[in-house]
Amino acid sequence: MPFVILAARGLGLGFGRGLVLGLGRGLVLGLGRGLVLGLGRSLVLSLSLGLVFAGCAGEHPADPAPDARPSAGQVAPQDTTPPGFYPEIATIIYENCTPCHRKGGAGPFPLAEYKDVRKRPKMIKKVTSGRIMPPWPADPEYRHFLYEKRLNERQIKRIAQWVDAGAPIGDTTQKVWPGWFPEGSQLGEPDLVLRFPPQKIPGNARDRFLLMKVPYRLPADTFVRAIEFIPGNRQLVHHMNANLIGYEAGAKADVFGGDRAFSTNWSGNAQAVHERFDHLNDDGSWPELTRMVCNYLPGVQHAAYPEGIGGFKLPASGSFFINDMHYGPSSEDATDASRFNLFFAREAPRRPTQEFMMGTFGEAGGPIQPPLVIPADTVMDFRVEYRLPRAISLLTVNPHMHLLGKSFTAYALPPDGDTIPLVRIPQWNFRWQYFYTFPTMLPLPAGTLIVVEATMDNTRDNPDNAYDPPRTVREPPEGSMRTTDEMLQFIVTYTEFQPGDDTVSLHVPWLGLDKTPVRRTPGDRKNSGNSSSGTSRPLP
Repeated sequence: MPFVILAARGLGLGFGRGLVLGLGRGLVLGLGRGLVLGLGRSLVLSLSLGLVFAGCAGEHPADPAPDARPSAGQVAPQDTTPPGFYPEIATIIYENCTPCHRKGGAGPFPLAEYKDVRKRPKMIKKVTSGRIMPPWPADPEYRHFLYEKRLNERQIKRIAQWVDAGAPIGDTTQKVWPGWFPEGSQLGEPDLVLRFPPQKIPGNARDRFLLMKVPYRLPADTFVRAIEFIPGNRQLVHHMNANLIGYEAGAKADVFGGDRAFSTNWSGNAQAVHERFDHLNDDGSWPELTRMVCNYLPGVQHAAYPEGIGGFKLPASGSFFINDMHYGPSSEDATDASRFNLFFAREAPRRPTQEFMMGTFGEAGGPIQPPLVIPADTVMDFRVEYRLPRAISLLTVNPHMHLLGKSFTAYALPPDGDTIPLVRIPQWNFRWQYFYTFPTMLPLPAGTLIVVEATMDNTRDNPDNAYDPPRTVREPPEGSMRTTDEMLQFIVTYTEFQPGDDTVSLHVPWLGLDKTPVRRTPGDRKNSGNSSSGTSRPLP
């Protein structure tokens, strides 16, 4: 390979509260939200003492202790009186739904005031009672992660009571307003915004795969602690994979030359691709490449770790090489104008992160067993394994399948010890594919076997099946993957193990991903989880 390969990734998200003491598979003690007992696989951590952070925009799956004092907008456990929108239901909606359902957010309609919510009470009751919304596919009884998007049982019950009572407005003297949210970002106010070349997507009902170039020039070298991809067309952008090409001082006079985008079906080889993009140094030599600095999948939460963990160097001159951008099929002509938000770090990462991938196109572990071919009208189980050659500490995991996915489970089997749950998704949803970040680093010793088990459903009972009648679907041997092809991947972000890693928190309190409290007055910013300017900076 002519490039110098650097493994780097700057991802992660979340928040949390409370301490947990995990004793193998036994007692779990939670401080701050009441006593929690967990047996079997329901514990949060089984490695020494750690911090647990959970909640859909901040709520823990467990209900508060019966004698816990409810906060403003919450109801006491014994209160069965139907609530009004103000203040109780508004608090639940604004803190758990409005972060996406607002102007500029990912939701298809706003839920930012009473009249918005009043239009859809029955739908809101249905999707919250069925735990369709807020979306959180991972099973909290199996493993907890940072920033869990879940309502607790009391919140779900109170929404249902409010709807059944006719969705009353409540006490307007206790009106609350949504908190301040960062504009155009989940993470906060970026230090740099880089825009992708705008695209026209033909309405020919075909998948579209593009290579792209996103160049930039800065006054000096710096470091990136987090990078966020914002799709311009959320309905059509299926995935995006970005690498960074960096130039040494004086090596490249014009980083903005060459083509900006063309199809992956172009007939040129890798050398010709980079020549067409004008990626090479002016003397014809190869610049430095940092692989996979940003990835996107449908519904993904971008990730950032605490200062010093992960991230990558950003040379003053460079270009992001997008290999590739996948647009799903569309029956109508459409457009896309996506972008990167970059958040700078104060210093170089002290704990560099790395990645390995199991399954489809994966370099870690053996092949998928049996081979990933799903005949029509069948439901099949698949498995892939990887034994760790050395001790590592896990940070984030990302399960990935396409439309036939039914369930996904990953766990670790250390040489001497109990099974360590990693992630379980009992009902796969192609539209919500998260990077799941652990509350603290999760050390795994050398020789640990990581096991992935998945079920694929290629029958008419699968509502996401693209074919009717079903037809055989398989994993292509190489190349770009269409939405209707199938994949089974498990992507793991990790760092080299150090003693004490099990107590290293991965929570980033200054990013805009914690629960944003409601405001008590329209101009009240002190109750906001973000900065006083109405935006959230990535650094304190």
